[in-house]
Amino acid sequence: MPFEEKKQLDPSQVQDRRGRQTGRTVAVGGGIGLILLIASMLLGVDLTELADVGAVDPAYQDDYYEEASDLVSECQTGADANERQDCRVVGFVNSVQAFWEEEFEEFGMDYEPAQTVLFSGSTQAACGFASSAMGPFYCPRDRMIYIDLAFYDTIESRFGAEGGPLAEAYVIAHEYGHHVQNLFGVLNTSGMIRDTGPDSEIVFTELQADCLAGIWLHHATDTGYLEPLTEEEIMQALDAAVSVGDDRIQQQTQGRVVPDAWTHGSSEQRLAALQEGLQSGDPETCNTPGWED
Repeated sequence: MPFEEKKQLDPSQVQDRRGRQTGRTVAVGGGIGLILLIASMLLGVDLTELADVGAVDPAYQDDYYEEASDLVSECQTGADANERQDCRVVGFVNSVQAFWEEEFEEFGMDYEPAQTVLFSGSTQAACGFASSAMGPFYCPRDRMIYIDLAFYDTIESRFGAEGGPLAEAYVIAHEYGHHVQNLFGVLNTSGMIRDTGPDSEIVFTELQADCLAGIWLHHATDTGYLEPLTEEEIMQALDAAVSVGDDRIQQQTQGRVVPDAWTHGSSEQRLAALQEGLQSGDPETCNTPGWED
């Protein structure tokens, strides 16, 4: 999926913290902290803020990290995105946010940009300590997306995803789907996990984010960053959605499927949600989902 080579990128939308220390050691030893950490790994939304596990005041974040400079110098155009994975992430973030900014205008609202943070191993979010083991997640407290790029290797090697650029794009677009939910006031991060399972609120939230990711995919070329998508590239995104279904992950990690414990939805549900957004291109579709039929 090539980027338009002459398209200017905006690397200021992505922070690069790879190879940097968090500035403090945070122990998550047990009790509610451990429960929320495990839940965060499953949900893709950092819930450790509910217990202030390792929380840091966003006002002090600049004391822990230097300004990223590598991406600014290396990721300037679509040509760079075609050559480097981190520049590709910049391009995807730019495209996703350009789409939602225009879409919010249609609703008479102002879109608030969210930065994506690249890290390796661990970092500090306003929601608390972030580990690569948690996978990509959206932190509502600082409205940032956090991702260790090694995650893409994990879903390919461990869960059998086909991989490819559009699979990477799907993951990013899903997390920005949570940001869109937050801006619309429909992202519930106010309490403990009360229910799980195929018909739970948690699963609905994740499937809606998948649907919103599909909405962007439908309009991705229109943002001016990407050339038209091929059928093979679209299949990469669909395959990634299937690979991170709860049933597939449970089967791979524990040898059995426990629907009552689902937090993201089955492979079938996730595929249906992404396809619905991809086919309709209309965000309203994600409010009356066909994947529940």
